Amino acid sequence: MTVSAYLILASVLFTIGATTVLVRRNAIIVFMGIELMLNAANLAFLAFARMWGDPTGQLAAFFVMVVAAAEVVVGLAIIVSLFRTRRTVSVDDENLMRH
Repeated sequence: MTVSAYLILASVLFTIGATTVLVRRNAIIVFMGIELMLNAANLAFLAFARMWGDPTGQLAAFFVMVVAAAEVVVGLAIIVSLFRTRRTVSVDDENLMRH
């Protein structure tokens, strides 16, 4: 497969993730969209690493996965805490974090 096929797939995945973040109001679905965008960036890093024969892209993808895992842990902990107190995970509640 060519690098352009990987990059087209990465751009489609990133577009789906960005659309999900912008359209959906459920915090868990928004996190899924963010994860999809991070996976699209990883795919682009790996495609360029393969094209250039340089392992730097693989290292960047590894660090993105580590940061994404930490983001999921902290984000889901916040979402669970907010759900226990407010009984909602909607991102439309503007004063959710105020109290």
